[in-house]
Parts: sequence; structure tokens; C-alpha cells
Amino acid sequence: MITIYGIKNCDTMKKAIRWLDDQSIDYTFHDYRKDGLDQALLTSWVNKLGWESLVNKRGTTWRKLDEETKEKMDDNLVIPTLLEQPAMIKRPLLVKDSNITLGFKVDEYETLFR
Repeated sequence: MITIYGIKNCDTMKKAIRWLDDQSIDYTFHDYRKDGLDQALLTSWVNKLGWESLVNKRGTTWRKLDEETKEKMDDNLVIPTLLEQPAMIKRPLLVKDSNITLGFKVDEYETLFR
């Protein structure tokens, strides 16, 4: 089973979804904003990837955080922060079996789906 997580109007999401569709790959799309996020799932991502990999520090949502919160960010603080502001998660986040891929790069997707 393949699930791609993100926000529907994100340009990178659109590219990834278009690539999956062009390859006739079946997947489920999970919109962070519309469908929400589960704390247990988010915790598993943080445990597997680390919060630093999961958070898009170049995005507007991260930049809007106050400096104190950014400096104190850790594996525990990131969970409630991302549950409240899921747009801060790098996207797309694609889960295939036990593999998690962040972002969209054609060569990475081609390798994952060989």
C-alpha cells in the first residue's frame, strides 16, 4: 500500500501525484489539512526520520514561529507543533511499505518503484 501525504495545492505535491498517475501507480492521498494527522503516526515519523528531517525549515510556517520555539524544538515539542500546523511538514511524504520518502525527486521515485 502506498500513501502520499501533503497538501493538495502544493506545487511539489502536484508534480509527485502527476508522476504517480503517469506511472499508473495506485496510491492513497492524505491531505494534512483536510484529513488531519494522528499523533501516533506523526510520532512514528519523528522516531524514524528525526524532527529535523521532517520539518520544512525553509517554509513560511517555520519562519513565522518565534525564535524561542525554534531554539527549543526537539522530538517532543515538534509533535504538538506539527499537529497544530501540519503545513510545516516537508512534502510530499510518501510511504511505501516501510520506506518513507520526503520531497519529490524523479530518480528517487524511480528507484523506489522499480
